[in-house]
Amino acid sequence: MIFQPRQRIVFIGDSITDCGRRDAAAPYGDGYMSLVQALVTAARPELGLSWVNRGVSGDTVRDLAARWERDVVEERPDWLSVKIGINDVWRFFENQLDAAVPLDEYTATLRSLLATAVERTGCRLILADPYLIESDRDDPQYAMTADYAAVVATLAKDFGALHVPVQAAFDRVLASTVPADWAHDRIHPNLAGHAVIARAFLDVIG
Repeated sequence: MIFQPRQRIVFIGDSITDCGRRDAAAPYGDGYMSLVQALVTAARPELGLSWVNRGVSGDTVRDLAARWERDVVEERPDWLSVKIGINDVWRFFENQLDAAVPLDEYTATLRSLLATAVERTGCRLILADPYLIESDRDDPQYAMTADYAAVVATLAKDFGALHVPVQAAFDRVLASTVPADWAHDRIHPNLAGHAVIARAFLDVIG
């Protein structure tokens, strides 16, 4: 287990992290973050960990930049989990080009945000891939998402962060299933899909 007693773990990202945490499913949402929190707490209750969900539905890395001071730096995390990039890509395929985030901007912005978090709070990082729940590796959105996930893997190495390979986790389960088993739109997981993400996190955090 990577966590130490009384540490504070902050999760930030888009709707996959949000999952109703600001509404009926407060404070953790009803997705992967809630599953990770519940399973770690059940396994190691003596650690007395503090958990914070700062996911916001629809966010891109630009939106994270706008709220980074409030939702990351001021939260003073010991560990910061960042999972962002799905909307940055998806907007290209929804014909919302002004809201889409090109790869170079995504890379530079995310790198700057991570550096700020580490410098200002001394936190350790957990970086999770954006993904597309799709069996066809030639699908254009899958191919573009893979480029953004590769950035996350590179940044994890550069920052000495833990890397959660979410796309690989979905690729494994899709070897014997279809995308609709995990999400209605290839993006927003059902409970089993969130469990795939949570298992990928648990494999990394021990």
